[in-house]
Amino acid sequence: MTTTGKMGEEDMAQEPLSKTEVEAVASLAKLTLQPEEAASMTEQLAKIFDLVNTLAEVDTTGVKPTYSPSDVQNVLRADVAVDAQQATALLANAPEREGDLIKVPAIIDEGADK
Repeated sequence: MTTTGKMGEEDMAQEPLSKTEVEAVASLAKLTLQPEEAASMTEQLAKIFDLVNTLAEVDTTGVKPTYSPSDVQNVLRADVAVDAQQATALLANAPEREGDLIKVPAIIDEGADK
């Protein structure tokens, strides 16, 4: 956004998104796209960017931000820790444990690039 609070032409890419760029972003996200998926995703993202560019043209000077469509506010209970004395029952249901901890398989494999 510019210092005026509006999105200017310099803020949004004016060049169309290429299939190569979509594939590069998919790779960074560790997603595998089939050629037809990459083509479809490129078209869909182009439509989304077109919509964002259209919205950026709207003059919103003097319009208050809308954070919620209604004035209803959540009423939350106090966040208080409670010792429910259920550790033994919980650990009894765990498939694998180590002492007083539940042992789980590692989900992050360092350096596992494809």
